[in-house]
Amino acid sequence: MKKMFPALMLVFVVFCISAQSQPTKSEFSNPTIFVGSVVTDLEKSVDFYTNIIGMKKTGAFSVDAKKAKELGLTYGKKIDVTVLKLEDSPQANEWKLMSFGTKPGHKKPAYLDEDTGMQYITILVNHLEPIMQRIEKNNIKILSGKPSKLEDGRSFILIQDPDGTFIELIGPM
Repeated sequence: MKKMFPALMLVFVVFCISAQSQPTKSEFSNPTIFVGSVVTDLEKSVDFYTNIIGMKKTGAFSVDAKKAKELGLTYGKKIDVTVLKLEDSPQANEWKLMSFGTKPGHKKPAYLDEDTGMQYITILVNHLEPIMQRIEKNNIKILSGKPSKLEDGRSFILIQDPDGTFIELIGPM
């Protein structure tokens, strides 16, 4: 037994070290967050996100009225969803837009501190200039006035979508 003790001790130490070095498995099956946004005018919002921001329409789906009620999503209204992504890849986040043709239950905020809930998204870009040109061509107000320099050297602009969601665009000029 004395001769086996060092070998058993070595096995125990190796086991303990390997157990500590194993990454803990996440409880999530996908690290991506898919965000749904209810908009006033679906066509206008899809146009904004594809033609101004530069997102790609990557799909669409519907949830019938009965299923939407069963899932607790609506009180029995059908849902038509348009799926947009920054790029058409499986790793890209989904920005899902849907509309029920109703007016918002709150006023369009002028600043982040005027409402609660999801207020803004941040999009990192390779170059701000092409997006700035589309923003200016379509008379979209740059809320930050002009591109502001961040401490890391990138530039920042702030705009809003047609329903008031703030969009931070960050990247080099």
